[in-house]
Amino acid sequence: MKIARSLFGFAPVTLAVTLVLTGCADKDPQKMVDSAQQYLDKKDNAAAIIQLKNALQENPNLAQARFLLGKALSLNGDPVGGKAELRKARDLGFASEQVTPLLVRSMLALGEYKQVTTDFDKVELATPEATADLKTLLAIAWRQQGKQEGFEASLQQALAAKSDHAPALIEQARFKGAQRDFEGAIAVLDKVLAAAPKNEEALKLKGDIFLYSKRDVKDALALFRDASEANPQFADARAAIVRVLLSQGQLDLASTELDALAKIAKGTPQTLYLQTLLAFQKKDYPAARDFSQQMLKIAPNSPTALEMAGATELQLNSMVQAEAYLTRAVAAAPQLKIARRALVLTLLRTGQTDKALAALPPDIATNNSDPALLSVAGQVHMVKGELELAQSFFARASKLDPNDPAKQTSLAVSQLMSGKTELAMESLQDIAASDKGVVADMALINAHLRRRDVDKALAAIDDLEKKRANDPMPSLLRGRALLVRDDRAGARKALERALEISPTYMAATTALATLDVADGKAQEAQKRFEGVVQREPKNAQAFMALAEIKAKNGAPKAEVLDAIRKAIDAAPTEKLPRLMLVEYLLQQKDNAAALSNAQTAVSAIPDTPELLDVLGRAQAANGENNQAMSSFNKMAGLMPQSPLPHVRMATVHAVMKDLAAAEQSLRKALDIQPNLLVAQRGLAELAIQAKKPADALAVSKTVQKQRPKEAVGFLLEGDVHAATKNWSGAVAAYSAGLKAAPSTELAIKLHTVQGLAGKAADADRTAAEWIKSHPDDAGFRLFLGDRALGVNKLQDAQRHYERVVELQPKNGLALNNLAWVAGKLGRVDAVSIAERAVATAPNQPAFLDTLAMLLSEKGEHAKALDIQKKVVAAQPNSPAFKLNLAKIHVAAGDKATARVLLDELEAMGAKFGGQNEVAAVKKSL
Repeated sequence: MKIARSLFGFAPVTLAVTLVLTGCADKDPQKMVDSAQQYLDKKDNAAAIIQLKNALQENPNLAQARFLLGKALSLNGDPVGGKAELRKARDLGFASEQVTPLLVRSMLALGEYKQVTTDFDKVELATPEATADLKTLLAIAWRQQGKQEGFEASLQQALAAKSDHAPALIEQARFKGAQRDFEGAIAVLDKVLAAAPKNEEALKLKGDIFLYSKRDVKDALALFRDASEANPQFADARAAIVRVLLSQGQLDLASTELDALAKIAKGTPQTLYLQTLLAFQKKDYPAARDFSQQMLKIAPNSPTALEMAGATELQLNSMVQAEAYLTRAVAAAPQLKIARRALVLTLLRTGQTDKALAALPPDIATNNSDPALLSVAGQVHMVKGELELAQSFFARASKLDPNDPAKQTSLAVSQLMSGKTELAMESLQDIAASDKGVVADMALINAHLRRRDVDKALAAIDDLEKKRANDPMPSLLRGRALLVRDDRAGARKALERALEISPTYMAATTALATLDVADGKAQEAQKRFEGVVQREPKNAQAFMALAEIKAKNGAPKAEVLDAIRKAIDAAPTEKLPRLMLVEYLLQQKDNAAALSNAQTAVSAIPDTPELLDVLGRAQAANGENNQAMSSFNKMAGLMPQSPLPHVRMATVHAVMKDLAAAEQSLRKALDIQPNLLVAQRGLAELAIQAKKPADALAVSKTVQKQRPKEAVGFLLEGDVHAATKNWSGAVAAYSAGLKAAPSTELAIKLHTVQGLAGKAADADRTAAEWIKSHPDDAGFRLFLGDRALGVNKLQDAQRHYERVVELQPKNGLALNNLAWVAGKLGRVDAVSIAERAVATAPNQPAFLDTLAMLLSEKGEHAKALDIQKKVVAAQPNSPAFKLNLAKIHVAAGDKATARVLLDELEAMGAKFGGQNEVAAVKKSL
């Protein structure tokens, strides 16, 4: 009976209101419109909507009614209906000055930021008020896309049209707050509130700033409530109250406030968003899915709707759908931390490690704003087997206090950045997307592996496996742990177990391929990836892995390019394959092709910092320095907190001989990251070019203070002295470095400058002492071998290379050099050593070249020619390989073919530095 009364008690009231509204207008549409305007003035949007719908029943083409209905619907939290009615009003010829700003506002509420800037950026309105309105809304749309230049330009245009335009001033305050100029932001808001004390927008934003800058929850909530009282229909203020309560974990109070919000804005994207968040925090993921799907029906392209839908699907283990939603969310709004975190985790769990790595933000190496994301980055590098890098991310994450009130109210920061629609708000801290359930396990496993405590690592992996019984990751980590113990058979078994759990788990496939290569079975590794792409022709990661292993094995350029292009075809909207293509072409010195493909990549996936970076480098490689500067400037706009664009610009300035501008760019980079080594080294190099060694040394001393336990500062100081041929200064710096932070590089450089200083005995003593204290340092031994080879001390070179091979039996470079020396010394095993080198990298041109020359010297000319022709085919632009092919032809008695090759080399003139040798071979003919 109670239910019946409440249900039937509703109908008469609604019916009575309807009768009153329809009965007093005598079916005159214009009178209904006038009545609706009065209701709107009283902020009774529901009553206005009824009147306007009645008016339109009488006259569907009444433009003013369409306009007011669109306005009322938008104010009542229905941006979809508002947008539809405002478009009809525009089509019916209603005044553009009135309809356009409201139409744009409804589009912003739906997250249609790019569409707004595409459709309205060039629109001009007649009145200052309308112009200011439109330009303010455009500023919001630009910012939501991460386009800082567009935002600032539009905001300036708004204030130029009307200097006291309150919405523009509020956006100016929001911008100041985002730049951490909180006092400046509050000053602007106080100016607005002095003119209009009940301006709900200004009150709410002031509350946002109090919440973030002062961590003053009490005063922030008071301001939010003042805003709500100033306009009881102002849903954003009520939503802000809900958000604060959710961030504090006060779910019951948040639920009560959310019910109040639903009464004034039921079914709106913002309300559904908060309902999704509340369900998510309650771990009611089915309910969260239901709300997020309702949100997507209303705003299918909203980044935050996609973010919440994707995060929910991740919790429900619906990985394919999670990846689809989250990929779209990050593409539309790269600043969404939760979407990015959840995307990386989704890719990681599905074994797409390379894609997970690419999905991390470009500035992850320097940005400490999100400890949860740093933990996720640590997991990615750990799965890749990069333990030290993983540890650095885990360590950075642990230093950031997750209980910091600034982190708990991080929502306020995003509010400052996202604009008043609230739809681009980032989610509450973590919302479980930080994968808290396993982060501690992963960090512990990584720590044990770094200490090579395999037993403890395996025990921790067992604990992880209990939490993730059907996840292949524990088996992958077990394989990596067993490799630390050099249990290769056990590692293979664990990795194969990972593939039994998930046959498409690329992380395990890649790890097994790495084992194949380490075991001298590079062709087996290649076949492994070929098998994957046969089963999954759209597996871009497998094609990329295939391209990488082909390149390492020295496969012909065409084969490598074919694999990369197939990766692009398999995933045309992903940046990683396109980056790989341009990077490979740049490595191959095919600069024109690199530029063409970089331009195509940026056209296909615009506004991607990494692609702009590679485009700028390709432009610079082709001498298009002004275009390169433009690309790096765009990159800086997309990455305002990253030093990398400024480092890139410095490089271009240096090429253009504008050293002052180069220095300025490097200092901008250091303003962002004061300990950025590449910028510090760049400053030192510029100082040396400007003949200011004292300035360069000052930089090295700064580095030493910043990194007292690292070798890099001493290396830089020694390099500065070496560049000015101050050998004694270089010796002192490198020697000090060896005492503070011993490293192979320091030992090599000290040995080198001692030789340059004419102190051969000291150099010999350094080598002897280093070898004695570091008997297993293969790198230093390889250096000594190369140095002995350079001065034709073949016996010494042989001794050092043999020690390297003893330490590292599959060191292809050492085997190749040893084979060459063995040939010169007339050893009968020279060819077999060269064959061992080739086995480590079957298609490596340099190794094949050595083998071919040794075979020819042995009289096996036919076999040598077959190999060397393949070398030249793989590297057609290498004159040294052509010269050796000519020599083999001469040895084989084919002087005519040799002469053709020698003529071709001779025609290169100064472009080939081996002309004396070419002339000597021709003379022998």
